[in-house]
Amino acid sequence: MKKYVKKKIGREVHNFVVEGDNLFDVMQEAGKLSFHDVHTCGCCGSDNLSLGSHKAQNKYKYVTVRCLNCKATLNFGQQSEDDEVFYLRKREEGDNKVLDWQPKHNGE
Repeated sequence: MKKYVKKKIGREVHNFVVEGDNLFDVMQEAGKLSFHDVHTCGCCGSDNLSLGSHKAQNKYKYVTVRCLNCKATLNFGQQSEDDEVFYLRKREEGDNKVLDWQPKHNGE
């Protein structure tokens, strides 16, 4: 059994296919894509975003959303209980949690 999941990151639409032996398994796998669409950069407001990944120090794996205009990044986190579940990182801002966009630092 398969389920097709669409996620929109800026102008890009990403199509994911999840599979399982039955409806429960398929829904469990789809839940690992627990992040919502990201329409604009949290720093400059641009929709010129790209979804990517990189590895640091040959052991740390990162999935990121990068603004192609201002170069800000939004990192995905991984659940410690299940490292196949990804979510968008958030930070406290007043009484709310907002996406944790990081502006480009000088020297990057």
